[in-house]
Amino acid sequence: MASADTASAGAAADTDTIEQQVADWIDDNWDPDLTLGEWWQRLADSGYCHPSLPTEAGGLGLSQSEALRVMRILADHKVVGPPPGLGYMLAAPTIAEHGTPEQIQRYLPSILNGRQAWCQLFSEPNAGSDLAGLQTRATPDGGEWRVTGQKVWTSQGHAADMGMLLARTDADLPKHRGISYFALEMDQPGVEVRPLKEMTGRTFFSEVFMEDAVVADDAMIGGKGDGWRVGNTTLAHERSSIGAGSAGFIMAAPGTKAGHFDRRVGDIVEAASKRRVGGHAPGVGMKLYERWTQLARELDRTDDPVLRQEIIELYTLLRVNRLNLQRARDPRQRTGGEANIAKLFDAELHRRFRDVSLRIVQADGMLAGRSMATDPQIAELALHASAPSIYGGSDQIQKNILGERTLGLPKEPGPDRDTPFTELPKNG
Repeated sequence: MASADTASAGAAADTDTIEQQVADWIDDNWDPDLTLGEWWQRLADSGYCHPSLPTEAGGLGLSQSEALRVMRILADHKVVGPPPGLGYMLAAPTIAEHGTPEQIQRYLPSILNGRQAWCQLFSEPNAGSDLAGLQTRATPDGGEWRVTGQKVWTSQGHAADMGMLLARTDADLPKHRGISYFALEMDQPGVEVRPLKEMTGRTFFSEVFMEDAVVADDAMIGGKGDGWRVGNTTLAHERSSIGAGSAGFIMAAPGTKAGHFDRRVGDIVEAASKRRVGGHAPGVGMKLYERWTQLARELDRTDDPVLRQEIIELYTLLRVNRLNLQRARDPRQRTGGEANIAKLFDAELHRRFRDVSLRIVQADGMLAGRSMATDPQIAELALHASAPSIYGGSDQIQKNILGERTLGLPKEPGPDRDTPFTELPKNG
């Protein structure tokens, strides 16, 4: 049996091998004169685009920790990263796990090469926190389904080519068992997308109205009535991805509506290097922590004992979150609640970064973006910081899941789980 030192040496050797292989591949394939479409196709063909996917789904079957190393090498080499967005983050791993071989071959290539952008058609005006109470219905019509209903808080819905749709296909079954999961084409007469403007001034979310929208029977992922199970796979990937943050590579928007495929990748990299800081909420990680602490030194705020305490608490939360993510990537240590914990950490870190930054700049926080004395992203973060506790499943939902599924606490009183959906009281 190998000793701990031998095992550690072997793991280090594996890490070095992966990193060298990726670096060599980049040296052989990166060319600033490639178009974005050409580069993304090379990345997809190599398996490095989404390396944690199984090989039959276009990946390399790497562990999450190994896949993260691949992403970091791409970031370190300052090449354009894989196509970002919900297709990559949610649809690809969900379809890889629950889709048929034919569905995997139909949907995954266009996600990995960035040709199609996806959105998530889950939440509804009367079924946000109680997602299983959704009322959008899909009615069979020959070899198709007709979908009617409304969705809201649809991230990047206005830019999506495809949607991950949860719809009720049998209202006589209990609410969790009458739901099915579809891949819906967004560009059709029965789908209307209305973008929503946030208080940050950006448009990220949309509301989506469907009236007799058509989805083919072979676009159902996982089988009729299996949507709740398939949807939970999507939600698990969403929560863990939100909590993990990004690798920090250069990005370009995927999909036909973004229209970036013919852009020269060298121009995209150059534009990223010149882009002014600001205009979007910064990632809440160690890089932002270092920026905020440097700003505290520059403004001579480090003698404030309350601020010093808040800064060290922030650092502690960042380190504990990193340990939780490491445990999530190791199947030997997982307890089942790591994704929900990561989601809670993300929301708390946004609040803490907001509070620390505003304490550092004090009254100048009201001028951030207009005053050279402050970081222009402080105001952006202050406006955005409340959102992560709501989107992707609210903090209260994450705590309920941890209490009931991980800790085994009793569920809240309510109708029996076997009650048909038609007999349940409806919201609104």
